[in-house]
Amino acid sequence: MKKEKIIQQGAEAVIIQKENEIIKRRIPKSYRIKELDEKIRKHRTRSESKILEKANKIGFSPRLISTDEKNKEIVMEFIQGKKLSEQLEKFSFVEQKQIMETIGKNIGKLHSQNIIHGDLTLANMILKSLKDVFFIDFGLSFISQKIEDCAVDLHLFKESLKASYPEKSQELFHSVIQGYTSIPPANKNKTPLVLQQLEKVERRGRYKH
Repeated sequence: MKKEKIIQQGAEAVIIQKENEIIKRRIPKSYRIKELDEKIRKHRTRSESKILEKANKIGFSPRLISTDEKNKEIVMEFIQGKKLSEQLEKFSFVEQKQIMETIGKNIGKLHSQNIIHGDLTLANMILKSLKDVFFIDFGLSFISQKIEDCAVDLHLFKESLKASYPEKSQELFHSVIQGYTSIPPANKNKTPLVLQQLEKVERRGRYKH
């Protein structure tokens, strides 16, 4: 029998490793009406599995193995590697910028398929090599063609970089944008509009402080 090991306990779900598989099990919420809780967890499980299937075709997300809507579980492949949040500091600045460019390309590929990750942070990325970064945790992901949603996705990652590396986040994010703009979107006008909107999102953020 395969051994199960809890590797993460979050507010929404428990993440379990079972040899080369990861099980994401959504936790019941006692403060919600039972029927409503069942409906919400079932919907989120179904939605995440559909997005994972769509993202799998691009090639840098865990492969979906199975979905169990009754038990609110998703089983996916375990990605060998370490979280980028634990690894980035070990590389030279030149290598860090290479990694950021890879991340930018990955985000661009997601957005070209109208996938918004929703939680782009270094902790949700697994490093396999400088040109091979896997994205994990699609629990907040959704499908959208809106320019605003793409811009906010990028902005959240920029903010996460700023929190971890305040002194060099600007240069690192520049490499992200280099990678992002190298991916041709389905609509050729989309990328410039996303970058324009990103500036507006950032201005809104500054006015709040």
